[in-house]
Amino acid sequence: MDILLYKPQIPQNTGNIVRTCSVTSTGLILTRPLGFSVSSKHLKRAGLDYWNEVNIQYIDDLLAYLKATQRPFYFFSSKVTAPYTAINFSQDAILIFGSETFGLPPEIFDMWPEKCYTIPMVSDARCLNLSNSAAIVLYEALRQQDFKFANTN
Repeated sequence: MDILLYKPQIPQNTGNIVRTCSVTSTGLILTRPLGFSVSSKHLKRAGLDYWNEVNIQYIDDLLAYLKATQRPFYFFSSKVTAPYTAINFSQDAILIFGSETFGLPPEIFDMWPEKCYTIPMVSDARCLNLSNSAAIVLYEALRQQDFKFANTN
């Protein structure tokens, strides 16, 4: 499973997601341009020493990447109504989250409306923090897979 961040802007969020990816054996795909340097001290601090433990891939064109993949993918946005719990996640799913400041590209909602989901919130709420959103969705996906990443001692 992979988390894909579309043009993330806040290094602390990406660092937190790196840490979540590390402890769950999840890959991370970052769509450029990023709103920060990957050598940022804030990014390294938030990701601690987990940064080197995660398979991180960089892409430049989200639409081209998605059109080329054979893997299932899902978008998460506060602008849609279908709940993320309606998804039957597979182990090779790509979980896609938009930028903290401008979300996902508008054409996503037209091209793949059946793949757009939300995390339910009270009405008129802005949105959840990106790293919290990624963790919520990822852990639901992993729960459905019986947490197969888990190392039992």
